[in-house]
Amino acid sequence: MSESLRTRVLDVTTGSDERVHDLTTACVDFLAEAAAGRDGLLNVFVPHATAGIAVIETGAGSDYDLLAALRTLLPADDRWQHRHGSPGHGRDHVLPAIVPPHATLPVIGGQLALGTWQSVCLVDTNGDNPHRQVRLSFYG
Repeated sequence: MSESLRTRVLDVTTGSDERVHDLTTACVDFLAEAAAGRDGLLNVFVPHATAGIAVIETGAGSDYDLLAALRTLLPADDRWQHRHGSPGHGRDHVLPAIVPPHATLPVIGGQLALGTWQSVCLVDTNGDNPHRQVRLSFYG
């Protein structure tokens, strides 16, 4: 591994319900070690076909609003061609086209350069897979 690249894989349990899981603290903790005060980019990637990464406000209801919007856009019913898993599971495979499986964020002086109300979140609507991995990579 290059001196300019550091990486870590997080194991995240999301459970069997739709969830927006805040990863911000894990990102900050990773950068404290990996960035060592340097500028660069943090890439957050979820290697799953049914989950995504969002930069969104949490704690004020926006995370629940996102899930409600996704239920409206991607109803869990029998309209989907992809039919294995629980009913409506095909929508989970469309999710990454709307909430991408990655985000690349600026790091300035070793600190994640988010806006005041922004958080880095794993978005998971797939109750069939309660365990996820998220790869954090710092490029200095």
